[in-house]
Amino acid sequence: MEKIVQTAGRNALGEFAPEFAHFNDDVLFGENWNNQDIDVKTRSIITVVALMASGITDSSLKYHLQNAKDHGVTQKEIAAVITHIAFYAGWPKAWAVFNLAKEVWEAGEGDLPYEEEAMRAHAKEMVFPIGAPNDGFAQYFSGRSFLVPISTSQVGIFNVTFEPGCSKLDYVA
Repeated sequence: MEKIVQTAGRNALGEFAPEFAHFNDDVLFGENWNNQDIDVKTRSIITVVALMASGITDSSLKYHLQNAKDHGVTQKEIAAVITHIAFYAGWPKAWAVFNLAKEVWEAGEGDLPYEEEAMRAHAKEMVFPIGAPNDGFAQYFSGRSFLVPISTSQVGIFNVTFEPGCSKLDYVA
């Protein structure tokens, strides 16, 4: 995981409140956010929930919504989180958070089309997208494969992903 570095405290309050800036940048973000006991996606969701429950719907919440998106939270996931927390923290708070979330995500953005949870989890970890089922070459494999173009300018470059257990079939003419 790339280390999270924050300088907002020093940038905004460094001369006025240097101790607060230190706690913000070095402890909250430097130590807490870099703690490996909770992954950053989960930590981002927890932070959004805590801010929503506290009624904080200013630019700090929008920053943390963007942070959640940057750490892999999809539009569908954040909508489910906000809806769930609305029952515990309050409906008006949910409306306020949805208004901010709509500034960060487009409807359906980042959602993955795979039904199996294992495939969705795998797709979120991939450097390249997995793509659509590779039906055009399905006859050559047992199991499923997926194909997505990475580049089609000059030379076509494609990413092929094989599900576990997928193998090449011996072709006999």
